[in-house]
Amino acid sequence: MSAQKETSKLWGGRFSEPTDSFVQRFTASVGFDQRMAEQDITASLAHAAMLNNIGVLSDEEASQINTGLEQIRKEIASGEFNWSIELEDVHMNIEARLTELVGNAGKKLHTGRSRNDQVATDIRLYLRSAIDLIGIELSRLQKGLVALAVEQADTIMPGFTHLQTAQPVSFGHHLLAWNEMLERDYGRLQDCRERMNECPLGAAALAGSSFPLDREHTASSLGFRKPSENSLDSVSDRDFAIEFCSFAALLLTHMSRISEELVLWTSAQFNFVELPDRFCTGSSIMPQKKNPDVPELVRGKVGRVNGHLMSLLTLMKSQPLAYNKDNQEDKEPLFDSVDTVMDCLRAFGDMLPAIKPNKAVMREAARRGFSTATDLADYLVGRGLPFRDAHEVVGKAVAHGIASSTDLADMSLQTLQTFSAEIQADVFEVLTLEGSIAARNHLGGTAPQQVRAAAQRASERLAERES
Repeated sequence: MSAQKETSKLWGGRFSEPTDSFVQRFTASVGFDQRMAEQDITASLAHAAMLNNIGVLSDEEASQINTGLEQIRKEIASGEFNWSIELEDVHMNIEARLTELVGNAGKKLHTGRSRNDQVATDIRLYLRSAIDLIGIELSRLQKGLVALAVEQADTIMPGFTHLQTAQPVSFGHHLLAWNEMLERDYGRLQDCRERMNECPLGAAALAGSSFPLDREHTASSLGFRKPSENSLDSVSDRDFAIEFCSFAALLLTHMSRISEELVLWTSAQFNFVELPDRFCTGSSIMPQKKNPDVPELVRGKVGRVNGHLMSLLTLMKSQPLAYNKDNQEDKEPLFDSVDTVMDCLRAFGDMLPAIKPNKAVMREAARRGFSTATDLADYLVGRGLPFRDAHEVVGKAVAHGIASSTDLADMSLQTLQTFSAEIQADVFEVLTLEGSIAARNHLGGTAPQQVRAAAQRASERLAERES
């Protein structure tokens, strides 16, 4: 490895030789942490205002810093800003440019802070903003699902256990099951936001500052609910990043389960639903193919996000207090998790409300597999049979149906009565698909009336988020 001549480091006073050129590239983070430039400028403006309030910066110096930082903001937005790997990271790049613009005032900005509390603040500001945007996209997806559930409350499909036909359910009920998963994910996302919304600025390198910093002022001006309590923890904590990636892994796990069902349901073997062409691709060799690429990609991306969660857990597991250079490795997994979640939510938010159920196919599938067998057992219990005896009776009736290729609802009353004399003509009211789902008319049940009521409650919860 060879050393190279470089620009003067902002921390280089005690060093007698320049950083090795490879080490410079190896340790630099500006290639990825520059996405936090907006947050770095925002936090620096708040820090400068606080330093002005406590008399460390004069009014003129604070004004110069504000003007310089706003110019840098414009340069970055327009793409004119010159990012330098020699300056290592987003913080040093912005500070160096500020000093070029305003001179000594720029050199005073770092008073009472360190890159340790600076990056801890920036990354929280970045993630807080990302969480808010993700929450909006997640709510949009949920609104689409709930609206579709109302439309499909009366559409009958087979419910499955072990991927075998179990009982008939409303398609709207199935869609609301997806929504319940996402509702819990939204709650986890908001929990993460609440816990991370503490301001580390003022913790400095690890022990706080000898200057009389007004940390409450800085925290309030940046929208944090309070300053963080402990300076050591403030600069070394990355729980919030782990917690976000845990949320992301659970969200993508749920979206992967939805994707798996969509992949199955769009196959020729199921043919339950159709996806709009704009969310699918074809084959380069098989002209008949319509591939569900969006669900398949979402299903695949859960592995990526799970990997990021494991990366951050492993990153933190052996670190002594306080800050360590290891923590530079927190950003790329976190940033990619944010990007992946946003992309997947956008794709699903556009696609799911547009799916078209093949109602006749779904209904015919629900007729197969003796999906109303439990309804017959419940009917017999209502007539006084113990459930286990009713279970045996229905099992024999199903065995006969398999042998004769006859569904329970298609058997004659005389045939059904050979299995139990308790069966009367009114049994056919519960053996129909409509009768089966209508009978489950209780909170959480699949009856269309309950589906519409559940959708209304879900809509009200979603509306409360916007109020």
